Amino acid sequence: MHTVLEKLYDLPPAERTVAAARDLVDPAWAELREEPGVADLFEAAEAGETELAGWLDSAGALVETYFRLEDPTRIQPEGREELVEVTLPDGLLLRGFVDRLDVARNGALRVVDYKTGGMPREAFEAKALFQMKFYALVLWRTRGVVAAQLKLIYLKDGDVLTYAPDEAELLRFERTLQAIWAAIAKAVETGDFRPNRSRLCSWCDHQAFCPSFGGTPPRFPAEAAAAAGWRTTVPVTAV
Repeated sequence: MHTVLEKLYDLPPAERTVAAARDLVDPAWAELREEPGVADLFEAAEAGETELAGWLDSAGALVETYFRLEDPTRIQPEGREELVEVTLPDGLLLRGFVDRLDVARNGALRVVDYKTGGMPREAFEAKALFQMKFYALVLWRTRGVVAAQLKLIYLKDGDVLTYAPDEAELLRFERTLQAIWAAIAKAVETGDFRPNRSRLCSWCDHQAFCPSFGGTPPRFPAEAAAAAGWRTTVPVTAV
């Protein structure tokens, strides 16, 4: 779907129709299946061709949902699948790919991300917006403009989640990212990664390795961490 919606905006505005977008599904799949292991997902399944046909039909349905949420003939993105990156003063590199970046005539920015799943419940909206605030922070640090709107488009159920950050919030978010990275660096240094138990643990296949379930974690790969340039106090075993 990301490829389809990216290619859709290669067409002249008047040609951005539902039919034209549906015609992009098969070429997008042909491109995707060239990646190692992708085609095997269906070939290994029983009645693979039938399953594949249903999957491609579902992609076509998502295309139609998209056209109910936006009119692509009235949008001219500045960027699609655009790499954005910045290095913060403490040396932390932030990097990501924005699905779509719109710039209004007055310079206002809109950051758009497509999701093929359903819209999260209100309690989980903050987690959904974490990615978008990440993009907004990078764009603010590189362009000096706070995004006017962060827009998540949920194609499964046809919902849209929008949010307008402000400069103070992005500053707080920047400090949050720096604190997360500092915690990661500390965990690598000591080899101590603490489990974070939640309701999602019931879906995890790795409980046998998790201390929360009486499991034993695998040995921390101190050699790999040291070779990658991380500072570590964990003894490095000579190979």
